[in-house]
Amino acid sequence: MTSNNKISISHKPNSPKFQEQKNPNGRTPMEIFIVTMGHEFAIEISNQEQILEIKRKIEQFIGIPIESQTLSVYGCELVDELDMEDYDQFISQGSRIDLSIQQLIAPPNDFPITVDFSGQRINIDIDKTETVHSLKQKIQIIYSLPIQTMSLFHSGVELGEDFRNLSEFGIGEFSEVKVFLKTRSRCLSDSSGRKVSFVVETSSSLLNAACIPMEMKDSSTVSDVRELLLAGKILPDDEYLFIHKQRIMRDKCSLRWHGVENGDFLYVFKGTVSREVCVACKNSLLHISFIDLKTSVFQFVSGFTSFSPDLSTV
Repeated sequence: MTSNNKISISHKPNSPKFQEQKNPNGRTPMEIFIVTMGHEFAIEISNQEQILEIKRKIEQFIGIPIESQTLSVYGCELVDELDMEDYDQFISQGSRIDLSIQQLIAPPNDFPITVDFSGQRINIDIDKTETVHSLKQKIQIIYSLPIQTMSLFHSGVELGEDFRNLSEFGIGEFSEVKVFLKTRSRCLSDSSGRKVSFVVETSSSLLNAACIPMEMKDSSTVSDVRELLLAGKILPDDEYLFIHKQRIMRDKCSLRWHGVENGDFLYVFKGTVSREVCVACKNSLLHISFIDLKTSVFQFVSGFTSFSPDLSTV
């Protein structure tokens, strides 16, 4: 071990350990695991492969440049110019190698986005040519999720066509993409989406607290629900807010994105949501006006903040 905390160990070609690992072709394939940021993924290497070659594989898998990678075992850095067989006392089939990532300034064509899966958020660099499918491939490597089970969403809209460019969905620098897992039945169904049955319940001052059963595709948006109710003259022409599980629903987001399941209730009120800027604090101010409740609510937000009205008073 050198003074700069790097492992540099070699074995004589005729040593028993060296001969034990060799095969007739001089290469012994094995699977190791790369561990980084609380996640791990497997790669196949040979005993005569250079550390530098392993870094190239990692760059191909998850797009991290070679120059920003540091590989180590037991806290000691692996030297680029050495082979895996030089570390056979420390690394064997199934070993785990730690990957540290040094942040570099991304090239002009690359930009970071945030991927959120079950509350775990990671940053991924993508370029302007990235497609939905290529992003799924990167997510598959990091989270070990089968591509066919993934549903990706951005701003409430599903990225439903794998061949389309991410820029077509408005994804740019610092955008957030959410990952959901499809149910087994949805994986087997067509891409048009399953149907979900729910009940729209009005306030006491609107249609006397009527309950309206509905069935729509879970890919339908809240705007689609509103338009269907207005087109069928079930609701009088006016502006409405929809609430699901005490959260105000977004017009352009799908029922699936809001987590609407069979048997759920959507509560509808006359009202509007508008956004304005507070001159004093420069923050975005969300203005929620419930016409039914004869009141308005102001709330400081960054992005969208859920609001929980007291439905028992309606």
